[in-house]
Amino acid sequence: QVQLVESGGGLVQAGGSLRLSCAASAGTFRSYTTGWFRQAPGKEREFVAALSWSGGTTNYQDSVKGRFTISRDNAKNTVYLQMNSLKPEDTAVYYCAARLSLIPTMTYKDYDYWGQGTQVTVSS
Repeated sequence: QVQLVESGGGLVQAGGSLRLSCAASAGTFRSYTTGWFRQAPGKEREFVAALSWSGGTTNYQDSVKGRFTISRDNAKNTVYLQMNSLKPEDTAVYYCAARLSLIPTMTYKDYDYWGQGTQVTVSS
């Protein structure tokens, strides 16, 4: 069982940056592939980024490529999402997720563990 707690959300102007953190409870967190998803009001949850347990493979949604970076620090059981050049359309609740697998998939149904979410609001 893995418990995930996100932090780092907030209000930022367009063009600004935020770094989200996701702290995991499991001591074996380094064996989990992790992902970030987001959900805006009235929309379905969508994939943002994912990182394999080894850190060797990443996937990004096309709209965030070049602006967002997913990374992890296994010693701290923490995954990060660095978000630069933020746009109003990035406004959403951001969720951290984990799955016990080698593959960083882009489908939210593949992930077994979820955090409670953190709000990101980008003003124009």
